[in-house]
Amino acid sequence: MHEILLLCLGLILSVSFLVVLAKKLKVAYPIFLVIAGLGISFIPGIPPVHIDPDLVFLVILPPVLYDAAQNTSWKALWKWRRIVIVLALGFVLLTAGAVAWVSVLLIPGFTLAQGFLLGAIVSPPDAAAATSVLQFIKLPKGMVSILEGESLLNDASSLVIFRFALAAIISSSFTWYNAVGGFVLVTISGLAIGLLLGLVLYAIYRWLPTNSNLDIAFSMVLPYIIYLAAETVHSSGVLAVVSGGLFISYKNHYVLNHSSRLKANAVWPSVVFILNAVVFFLIGLQLPDIIKGVSGISMGEAFKIALIITAVVIVVRLLAAQFSGVFTVFISRYITVAQARPGWRNPVVLGWAGMRGVVSLASALSIPLMLNGQAFPNRDLILFITFVLIIITLVVQGFTLPFVIRWIKPYGLPDAKPDEQQILEIELRLYQEAAAKMGKDYKSQIAANRMLKSRYEMLKCKLDIFEGTPDDEQKREEAYQMMAEFKQVMIAVTEHERCALHTFRAKDDYDDDVINIIENRLDLEEERLQEEGE
Repeated sequence: MHEILLLCLGLILSVSFLVVLAKKLKVAYPIFLVIAGLGISFIPGIPPVHIDPDLVFLVILPPVLYDAAQNTSWKALWKWRRIVIVLALGFVLLTAGAVAWVSVLLIPGFTLAQGFLLGAIVSPPDAAAATSVLQFIKLPKGMVSILEGESLLNDASSLVIFRFALAAIISSSFTWYNAVGGFVLVTISGLAIGLLLGLVLYAIYRWLPTNSNLDIAFSMVLPYIIYLAAETVHSSGVLAVVSGGLFISYKNHYVLNHSSRLKANAVWPSVVFILNAVVFFLIGLQLPDIIKGVSGISMGEAFKIALIITAVVIVVRLLAAQFSGVFTVFISRYITVAQARPGWRNPVVLGWAGMRGVVSLASALSIPLMLNGQAFPNRDLILFITFVLIIITLVVQGFTLPFVIRWIKPYGLPDAKPDEQQILEIELRLYQEAAAKMGKDYKSQIAANRMLKSRYEMLKCKLDIFEGTPDDEQKREEAYQMMAEFKQVMIAVTEHERCALHTFRAKDDYDDDVINIIENRLDLEEERLQEEGE
């Protein structure tokens, strides 16, 4: 037990140090962690690392998918639904088919079912890898929404194809007619289970006397409950988690209070970050074990096959992204679409942002070792191809994606408002609402209470500063300058208050728990000021 605890602590500390180093070098952490894992795996004496697929499917995937669903914009998902569906469903099917056809041609004795199994494994891009790369460069919000929406669905579609391809290999009575019906049943039941359990949690939030700690506990447990419930009835746990997460994200602003939201925003990003980082590091450490398992084919031949299949996957995604643009132009003649003429630039970037990762490796590892008392056909080769494809797409596409974006220069919607302008408009309207509420309902209190009067005067001052800024660039710049100076002074004052508070802690006049309450308030105030400054 102590050894397992020490191993976990050492792993988290090592990963944290490597992420700090990656940030210092301005390299996306999944890429750096995979490279670091590869390098460490060659050090003599390092024991082989085996990743249990259950670790990914049961421990890591549910919270990662749930968090992604929680952070997905419903408006954006609906706005870009057509291209998201084309990439998340059509692209996965197209990739699985292309890889199946090529692998049957390249690998002696490789059946079509094995080809679809490999295609399903390597088809879903990894959202965490793309997101970590994109943090170093700005993309139009529409493209980010498409990538996020695609990531919610492509894992589910690829895993469903994987399940039926595996069934085709194992069962001699398999028929494609039954597979299509099963695909539809698994999809619908997965969505329904997620929505049902999401509704149960919504009822708990809404009607039972919970607090912020219980709210966070429920949110941490829910993804696992949804996933296990769906998998128990042979449905899609991934789709169930996604649908449940989307439902709760739509409702949580109505049921969670400010304290629960603040704690959730602090806890969830850290949990998901650690889970993703650990897995990417372990992917790199897998190399010796996977190479050792390749048999029946020379390493050079296996590597050549892996390179060809990697090229097929990359080319198919680029073509699928361009087709989605052509499809959008065609369908815009008959219905209203978000972007009638996407051009060729944006699809190129979408096509290149197709790094593979966690789900692909976990799927490959979950292939059974034995089939009818004999070794599963070509299992080791499938693992090797998957590993090479993950490494190449992560390192090559991950490193070059920022340069591709700078070269291509993708563009957003012509009528899209910049974030800064939207923030100004929203804040102005909120100030107007607040000032009107105070002036109408609390006149006597404002006249008698100096603190309320000061707050009311501050609102009117902000209204005076912000009036006309959304449409007037000069006024906007003046408002930015005043805001920057105000925040700089107030942050310095808050820091001074914190230093003074620390001197009070050394005295016996005040209890530590009271000091901690005041310090928490100062931390929240400084965080609010920092957020406004971004």
